[in-house]
Amino acid sequence: MVLTGRESLIRLIGKRRRFLPNRLSILSDPIPNPNHQPEQQQPSTPGDNLQNDAVQCPICSLTLPSDNHRINTHLDSCLSQPKLSGTNRKRKLTQQTLLQLNFTRPDPHVPDHTLQKCLQFTESPIADKDSVIITTESSPLSSEFTPIDTNHHDIVDNVDDKCDVFEVKLETMIVGRRYADQEEICAGDKVSLLRDSQNVKDPNAIKVVSVDSGCSKFLGYLPRELAQYLSPLIDNYDIVFQGHVTSDPKHSRDAVPIQIMCHRTPDGESKSKDETFKCLWKNAQHAVESAIKNPSSVKYQLNFCLIIQEALKNNIHLLTEDEKTYIESFTSLSNDSQRLFIRIYTRKGPWFRMSSISYPEILDIQKAVKELAEKEYICTVEDGNQLCESDMNDILDVLTVSELREILCFLLKKSCGHGMKKQDLISSILSTCAGLWPHLSKMILDRTGFCIKISSKAESLIWRIERLFFLNGEQDLSSFLLVDIGKIKYPTYTCTILEPIFSNRMDLLAFEEAIEVAQVMDEALDANKTDMVLRCIKIAESRVSAVLPIQYSTSKTVSTFHHLFTASWVYSKVVTLGISFLEQERRYSDAIDLLKLLQNVFTCDVKRGYWALRLSVDLEHLGYIDESLQVAENALLDQWVRAGSRMALQRRVLRLGKPPRRWKVPSFSKSVLRKIPEVYVQGRPLNSELGAKNRFYNEEGNQCGVEELALDYYAAEGWQGVHTESGIWLTIFGLLMWDVIYADVPNVFHTRFQNAPLDLGTDSFYTARASIIESHLQQIHEGMAEEFLIMSWETHYGTSCRGVNWDRHSLDELRAAVTCVRGSCLASFCKLLCEDYRSWSSGMPDLLLWRFCGEYSGEAKLVEVKGPKDRLSEQQRAWLLMLMDCGFTIEVCKVKPL
Repeated sequence: MVLTGRESLIRLIGKRRRFLPNRLSILSDPIPNPNHQPEQQQPSTPGDNLQNDAVQCPICSLTLPSDNHRINTHLDSCLSQPKLSGTNRKRKLTQQTLLQLNFTRPDPHVPDHTLQKCLQFTESPIADKDSVIITTESSPLSSEFTPIDTNHHDIVDNVDDKCDVFEVKLETMIVGRRYADQEEICAGDKVSLLRDSQNVKDPNAIKVVSVDSGCSKFLGYLPRELAQYLSPLIDNYDIVFQGHVTSDPKHSRDAVPIQIMCHRTPDGESKSKDETFKCLWKNAQHAVESAIKNPSSVKYQLNFCLIIQEALKNNIHLLTEDEKTYIESFTSLSNDSQRLFIRIYTRKGPWFRMSSISYPEILDIQKAVKELAEKEYICTVEDGNQLCESDMNDILDVLTVSELREILCFLLKKSCGHGMKKQDLISSILSTCAGLWPHLSKMILDRTGFCIKISSKAESLIWRIERLFFLNGEQDLSSFLLVDIGKIKYPTYTCTILEPIFSNRMDLLAFEEAIEVAQVMDEALDANKTDMVLRCIKIAESRVSAVLPIQYSTSKTVSTFHHLFTASWVYSKVVTLGISFLEQERRYSDAIDLLKLLQNVFTCDVKRGYWALRLSVDLEHLGYIDESLQVAENALLDQWVRAGSRMALQRRVLRLGKPPRRWKVPSFSKSVLRKIPEVYVQGRPLNSELGAKNRFYNEEGNQCGVEELALDYYAAEGWQGVHTESGIWLTIFGLLMWDVIYADVPNVFHTRFQNAPLDLGTDSFYTARASIIESHLQQIHEGMAEEFLIMSWETHYGTSCRGVNWDRHSLDELRAAVTCVRGSCLASFCKLLCEDYRSWSSGMPDLLLWRFCGEYSGEAKLVEVKGPKDRLSEQQRAWLLMLMDCGFTIEVCKVKPL
């Protein structure tokens, strides 16, 4: 049985962490009783405070670790909350209880997050340099620009009034040689710059062409760090750049050093007095100087440093002074040390043999290791006495199978281990050597030699930095590489940040701890450790019970995307998965308690429909029919109960509420019990095993599924179509609504690696764009859908957009589908997804069919295919009925064996 919510939890966790700072407390600390009401806090002496490992907040009674910064931040947050009528808020704070904690003062170095920061993220440029460009727009609240590293591409300030442009020499390179004409380049060859504004990867691209050859051979590109500033000078100020090659390249595709110069033109000199011109020129010079200072940086190193710099710039309020100093020290490390750390951090590990570490771009490995160890970025071990018991399993994994077998044979004094897998050998060695760790450590290190691993301090902080940068656990440094090689191209959008994702450090730490609990539970499910799964459920339950009612009752944005970055939301995912686990174990009473807790706490969540449905079903399992019916009826009054869950609950009410239990027929009965047209197709079955996927023989005698059999049946009636389920419809939605999805809305774009706004799966997506959505839908209703489709396809082909599959469906297929589906139907469908993408992005019918009645008109049909002993799910039934309401032609095709 597949546990409901497991896939969602795995996506939330992302890449599993090797080191969990709170793992020990998660595994061993007592779990707070969620029903326990804390007694009035007694005044304590200073001596008591020194002995305790935790303190209790005098306002909300939450137990906090003895971390001054976390305590002070939490107290500030509690005191800033509006007063409630609950008993927790009525507690009087005496002078003694308040003096037990210190109040934090605003840090003058923390940036004001009410200032507007606008960043326009462009589609990925030329693949020879960094992956993404950021062009900055001036904020209406700040007219000055701040100087920053070249990777940040912000315009520098303090522009001199005298801006020498003409005849100034700039030292740069020709890159992107693999795209160029195969022209031999020699020192002294003359070159000129030519704009390439139609470049699909970089609108700022500048070509370097040969002047000596009469046909102007294309030699390569200008580095984009420089091109982003020179391109507007060429476009808007009639500036001409020419130069020459300064040295011969060693290989045909190597970067070629050149020297370029800005030449005078009739209009260029007068325009050079413009302030924008001066800013662009100064930044071009800054880009050249930075490239000269750090010529040997490799791409992954620059990208990693960019992550660190942006985290320090945008999330400084979330880091302690020690963390800021520690992470800033990374930039002072040598190139070799930085590269070695990044290489090791991105590998599986955790332990690595020094003898097996070798990278061509790292010149002195030994020196880099020493520097990283001094700065506490790595841990080293060369003596068996340095190894602790907890490291044994990890460092044994470094050994080869033959080395492990050799150790096991030595321990058992006999030949053994042949045919055993690596993990089995490790388990056998650990069980044989229990209590003899020093002896085992020596045997291991005799074979491995000097070993290193990332320190827990560095790993925890870099994980936090990556999470803040990408805002999810699925993306990491490899995202830059995927863009560099052209595997992924992200869309163009403007990032307007008015408020941070995490307002304070306490919220961030709570979110991180919740992610840890989720990972521990996921690992426990993999290892089939029932006790640990139940412990994680209890921890999540206690956190939900103790913290969430206050947070959710005072938050004004619980229905927006902000709640997706709270500890409470993560714990709700853990509890939801736990409910499915308990139901599988037939512990329905425990599942009911958790379902009631979630419903009481999360009053604004689209999962309320699923929780109500499971609560009604579990109550029926225990024989409480009346209560089960009451839960279903009450849930139908809830605006957050939607889509398939609403349909399932309505059908439960009709089934359970028959006379004499209920005499009145519900108003929705006719709608729910509507007849969905059905057709029957016969096929010769290949198998009829229960639970196995149905396979049949078609008319040609080839094996096929029920969907292919249905397509053959409809093809005989003149229909064309595809088996796609929700895929083609999400692609159509993404292409038709592209400009709406990537509209300039504050706070929904925070990173350069987003394929959708953060609020796409929330109610706020529609409310924040209501006017432009309605205007766009009106145009679709009036017949503009095909034009929107073609425009998006031609403009954004290959760009990553949530739901859009460029490879599975051709433009001809999409155009045919959009042409044959009426504009009114398309507009209704798109509005449905705009209002509730999360609920309606799955469960669409299997087949989309169309046939033309003329050159520019046709008809379409949506078909759900069901094999023998298969029936419609509630989500599928809800979709079919909703599509019928939208005007679509719907049909259920049932395949029967001959």
